[in-house]
Amino acid sequence: MPTWLNRLAGGRTNAPEETKSYAGHSLVSLSELREATWSGRGFASLVNQGFARNPVVYRCVRLIAEAANRVPLTVSEGGRKASEHPLLTLLARPNPHQSGGEMLEAVYAYLQTAGNAYLNAVVDDGEVRGLYCLRPDRMKVVSGRDGWPAAYAYTAGGRTVQLAQDTLPVPSVLHLALFHPMDDHYGMAPLAAAQTSLDIHNASAAWNKALLDNAARPSGALVYTAGGNLSQDQFERLKDELEQGFSGAANAGRPMLLEGGLDWKTLALSPRDMDFIEARHAAARDIALAFGVPPMLLGIPGDNTYSNLAEANRAFWRQTIVPLVRRVADDLSNWLSPAFGGTTLAPDFDDVEALAEDRAALWARVGAAEFLSDAEKRQMLGIEAEGTR
Repeated sequence: MPTWLNRLAGGRTNAPEETKSYAGHSLVSLSELREATWSGRGFASLVNQGFARNPVVYRCVRLIAEAANRVPLTVSEGGRKASEHPLLTLLARPNPHQSGGEMLEAVYAYLQTAGNAYLNAVVDDGEVRGLYCLRPDRMKVVSGRDGWPAAYAYTAGGRTVQLAQDTLPVPSVLHLALFHPMDDHYGMAPLAAAQTSLDIHNASAAWNKALLDNAARPSGALVYTAGGNLSQDQFERLKDELEQGFSGAANAGRPMLLEGGLDWKTLALSPRDMDFIEARHAAARDIALAFGVPPMLLGIPGDNTYSNLAEANRAFWRQTIVPLVRRVADDLSNWLSPAFGGTTLAPDFDDVEALAEDRAALWARVGAAEFLSDAEKRQMLGIEAEGTR
C-alpha cells in the first residue's frame, strides 16, 4: 500500500482517477497579532486563575496571611493589659468550627484575594457569643437612604439572609475593605491589581507546557517544493498523518523522512528570541510587588533591592504585615469594644523576630533619654508600671 510520501511524490493508487476543480493549497500561512485575551475580573475568576493555579499568587497570599496571623492581639482595659478577658476567650475560640487563628488567617487571605472580608457576630441575650468569617463573594451591600450600608445580604445554598446593621450591642457584620478609589462600598484586592501580570505569567506557563507537549520544538511548515499545489485530499491526508505521527511528547526525536519535494521550514521564534524566561520573572516580580512581598523572599531572580534575606524579611514586615495587622486590629476593636465595656484591641509585635532589631533600637533610644523618668520610659515602651498589674 503506498505511503503518504509516495502519494505526494506521484505514486499511483488503486482508486479511480478523479478530476476536481479545486485550485490547490499553498503551505504559506500569514498571521497578524490578535488582541490580548484577559481573564475575568470577578472574584471567582481571579481566585481560579490566581490562587488556585499560580504559584506566585498562592505563596504571596499564604505568606501574608500566615505572617500576620503570628502577631497576637492583646486586650487593654483602663490602660492596662489584661492577661485574661472574655474578649480574649472569644477570639481564641470564635465558633465551634474554627480556632481564632483559622478565622483571622481567613480574614487576611480574603483581603488579599477579594479586597473584602466579613465577620458576622452571633448575639445571644445581649452578648456576643460567636464570630464567623463569611465568604466575600456571597455578600452584597444593602444601602440605606443615606447611601451607607444598612444591611448585608448573604446568599448560600439557594437562600438569602439579610443581616441588619442596627443590632445591639454591635452591628451584626464587620466589613473590612481595602481602599478602592472608584467604589463606595467594596475594596480592591492586590490580586485584582496584579491581573495583567498574572495573565502573562499563566500564559507563559501554558506556552511552555504546549512546547513540551510538542516535543519541546517550535512549530514549522512542511513546504512542497516540487512545483504545483497539493490537492484537497493530499493536503488533508498530510495534515492528519503529521499530527498523528510526529506531534506530541511521545514522538519526541522521531525522525521524519522527506522526499518528493518536501522540505521542513521552522517558522516560530525560539524561546531565546522571545526572552521567555525573563518575561516570566518580570511578571512574577510585578505580582509580588502588588502584594507587597519582596521577590527575594519568593526565590525570584533578578531582584537586587535588598542586600540579604534578613533585610528583605524586615522590609516585608515593616511595609506589609505591620500596617495590615494594625488595620484589622483597629477595626475589630472599634466593632467589639461596645460589647466588652470599652476594652481595646492592639497587636503585640514584641515577639516578632524580624522586628527585634527595631525593638532593640527603640529600647536604646528611650534608655538614653535622661530627661525622662522611669515611669515615662516604661509608658513609651508599653510596659506597665510597677504596682499597676
